[in-house]
Amino acid sequence: MTAPPATGSRQATQQSSRALEMRGYVLGFVGVLVFGTTIPMTRMAVTELDPYFITIGRALIAAGLATLTLLVTGSRMPPPTEWLRFSIYALTAVVAFPLLLAFAMQHAPASHGGIVLGAMPLLTAMLSVVVAGERPSLAFWLCGIAGMAVVVAYTLISGAGAAGFHWADFLLAATAISGAINYSFGGELSRRRSGWEVICWALVMSAPFLALAFWWIAPPINWAASARAWGGFAFVSVFSMFLGFFAWNKGLAIGGIAKVSQVQLVQPFVALAGAALLLGEHVGLREIGFASLVVVIVALGRWTRVGRAG
Repeated sequence: MTAPPATGSRQATQQSSRALEMRGYVLGFVGVLVFGTTIPMTRMAVTELDPYFITIGRALIAAGLATLTLLVTGSRMPPPTEWLRFSIYALTAVVAFPLLLAFAMQHAPASHGGIVLGAMPLLTAMLSVVVAGERPSLAFWLCGIAGMAVVVAYTLISGAGAAGFHWADFLLAATAISGAINYSFGGELSRRRSGWEVICWALVMSAPFLALAFWWIAPPINWAASARAWGGFAFVSVFSMFLGFFAWNKGLAIGGIAKVSQVQLVQPFVALAGAALLLGEHVGLREIGFASLVVVIVALGRWTRVGRAG
């Protein structure tokens, strides 16, 4: 007699889990919209502004916004048991990723960036096993590999193969690894607090070291840079380094790091759309077709099983 209620309860739990996972995907996509636009915005800024200035300056501006946010909300400082994870997250999210990206965008052909963005989702999923104890199924891995293959195939077809190997690929590979690390740790930390708290505390903890680095390096500031370059810098400071992580970290936490990270597969095409609108680059039917195929693969991946620790 108790079986029907149990079945109903189980179905309700599954529906609730699916709804929460879908919310994670939506938040993840919002984050991808911001991060995908970072590529053309960084290109706009780095043509006239020093890469060190962009990296440290954007982090200091975001740290100021984070400090105000934490003061207004009265958020508690993370316990000492989490400081190591916050340090790893801050080092990769606040310093390594933006610095490597800024230098790579000075030297690498645009098509090379697509290969990096195509590899990051799979790298993030792999790290989620170690960092967060997630256990993706074989079907999930097959979807992830298929998605990466589509993005890399598009990149090669659109010109990277003709460009050949470039020394800046090392920078791009390091960028991908640092991005996967910060996404994994950010998603894991966001399971115990809000996503906005994670990036805010990471920025605040980094601020003294960033200020010291800014004083030590004394990067040149081109005050005569165009409004276009300063606009790119403003975007990566406020959105890429701060607000984008609000949605992204929360999405990874509630939807699962391995699964939601696959939304990054559409990031190259978001970057292409941004490049078309901001830099005048051409986007045709080929780009739309590949982007649509990636969306289908991500949708299929949503229905695969990923076990979670605890």
